[in-house]
Amino acid sequence: MARPISKVAPAWWDYTTLDNELLADAAKLTADDLEQLSRPGFEVRMFDTLEEFYLAEALEYIDAWQQATADNPAGICGPIGPTEQLPLVATLVNALELKLEHAHFWGMDEWTENGTPVPMDHPLSFAKADMELCFGRMHPDLRMPDGNLHFPTGDLGAYSKSFDAVRCVVMQGGQGEVKHWAFNDPPKREGAYQDAPPPPEEYRKLATRVTDLHPMTVIQNARTSGGGQVALVPTQAATVGPVETWKAQTVSIWQAGMHDNPFGQRLTALMIGKKVPDSSVPMSLLADHPNVRFSYYRHGIGVCETEMH
Repeated sequence: MARPISKVAPAWWDYTTLDNELLADAAKLTADDLEQLSRPGFEVRMFDTLEEFYLAEALEYIDAWQQATADNPAGICGPIGPTEQLPLVATLVNALELKLEHAHFWGMDEWTENGTPVPMDHPLSFAKADMELCFGRMHPDLRMPDGNLHFPTGDLGAYSKSFDAVRCVVMQGGQGEVKHWAFNDPPKREGAYQDAPPPPEEYRKLATRVTDLHPMTVIQNARTSGGGQVALVPTQAATVGPVETWKAQTVSIWQAGMHDNPFGQRLTALMIGKKVPDSSVPMSLLADHPNVRFSYYRHGIGVCETEMH
């Protein structure tokens, strides 16, 4: 049976092309049900306060950097979205007087315009946000050398190869409304993938690249970062890919209920927990990663009920 056309963007694949039974099953899940989806290789955690949630997220940075040595440099790949953990990271580094000379950080994505990553003075620059919210707040004697900060700008091949030179302890991120991590969006419905999205093994061959963004991603970022000004949001971005993601020892996804809705927070956990990878839901491909962790703010999970406002 032919898969449905997207209800959001007919020229693209996305979660609205999935089987209705799977979508209905996801909508029924409670917070307790989500916790029960944990299995070897996939852990679901709940936090009851936002303070605990963002502190635990920040501590992933500290844990990764504490493992770094001269002979075994190590680091974390981190997102813009969420960002609330970033000032906490800087505060912890300064309070602990943690010297980061052997520690590394990868920014996971960056906007592009005309095929080129935007400069750090662009108002929506992710690298700018990382520097202002985190690294610029660290004591200069503690912060890692500039060469240990890797952003997907310039030579993307060199950025990708850095994951072979340095151990990525954890790749951390949030989840967008189109169910992506970084900007690994669903693909367009074209060419060989007109009737079905790429098989998971094909999508996983994607490395760091400049990619087109699903319209849902553009609209979401206009809402969360531009006051709804869709015209200001680029339609392409440079992003870390599945190739680099599978080199990370752990993939850690944080969901406070602010970047994806109640249904989306359920759907990807169900697909990963039950091992139902489908590239129309890129996050579901993490079902095949050996060590994935979802962290939820319990009060941000919400409910999936029809309600008029």
